Amino acid sequence: MSERPAQLTWRPEGALDIRRTLGPLRRGAADPTFHVESEGALWRTTTTPYGAATVRLRYDGTIVSADAWGPGAAWALAAVPDSLGASDDPSGFSPPPGWVTDTWRRHPGLRIPRTRRVWDSLCLAVLEQKVTGVESRRSWRELIGVAGTPAPGPAPAGMRVPPTPEALLGLAEWTWHRCGVDGARRRALRAAATVAGRLEEAVELPAEAALARLQVVPGIGEWTAAEVAQRALGDSDHVSVGDFHLAKFVGSALIGRRVDDEGMLELLAPYRPHRHRLVRLLEISGYSAPRFGHRAPVRDYRVV
Repeated sequence: MSERPAQLTWRPEGALDIRRTLGPLRRGAADPTFHVESEGALWRTTTTPYGAATVRLRYDGTIVSADAWGPGAAWALAAVPDSLGASDDPSGFSPPPGWVTDTWRRHPGLRIPRTRRVWDSLCLAVLEQKVTGVESRRSWRELIGVAGTPAPGPAPAGMRVPPTPEALLGLAEWTWHRCGVDGARRRALRAAATVAGRLEEAVELPAEAALARLQVVPGIGEWTAAEVAQRALGDSDHVSVGDFHLAKFVGSALIGRRVDDEGMLELLAPYRPHRHRLVRLLEISGYSAPRFGHRAPVRDYRVV
């Protein structure tokens, strides 16, 4: 008999799109920390200060019903409203006229999540540094397979909880290699794991101070810090500068031509403090930038 879940009900103000709001937390259809049922329930796992947790979310258009299992269940439930954008404030956001504004009107439930869990987002972001999505998702799955733990409660088959900092610090070199994590990303994750507690304090800091705190860690730069801020801290403004595709995508969507990071920031400047919100809106709009040149090759660091 499975343990009885901790439960929470929450009535969000205004529209809410759970899938699109939490979408940035998912890494591909095979992500073992994320599962969406055909009936609509969404499952996700997380580490917490008190241990692992599994959360099931259901939304009937009015009330969010959340169930949680595991030693971190109470903490995870308390984080549900913020993770679904309760503290997100879109006031003052005025997207470009035309099809972008039409997209905003069609998706009023898009919110910026604030999971309040820096480590989980940081681990993912470091794995995505300077590699293709195929590579990072594969490493994420394999790292969770060897260092994560089974999801508490009656979670769908195969779900697992992200590895803790302590678990990653205990991995042998050959295990990192088997998971396809090269030396630079390995060193960054180990450095972050040693000060993970201090990094979690970024949740309570102002945006600039939080980003500075994250970037003290060797191997954590502007791009990685922004990726974490957008997910764990609910940052609706900071953009992932240094992304291989983002500037080209934003330039093509907004002015019909590719730009570099400097050009992207110039285009987005009028939309402060909602630059990331605009990027998310472009991402869900269905717009696809024309492809030019060769794609980055998929590498396998497990091959000696």
